[in-house]
Amino acid sequence: MAVKLYTTPTCGFCTQIKRYLREKRVPFTEYDVSRDLRRADEMMKKSGQAGVPVIDINGKVLVGFDKDKLERSLR
Repeated sequence: MAVKLYTTPTCGFCTQIKRYLREKRVPFTEYDVSRDLRRADEMMKKSGQAGVPVIDINGKVLVGFDKDKLERSLR
């Protein structure tokens, strides 16, 4: 399973998602879009938004931290 997480350092929901994924032992790759403009552009193309967090799970894109949607997508 490939999980990409687009975040910024000041995003509280980003921190919550990272904590949740670590607790569930789900490996993920994090991209700080405040420092990586290429990844920021990639995130915007995938999600149609500039807001974070954005999670890409095997090509399925979730915006924000909705625990129920996240759990369903990880199954």
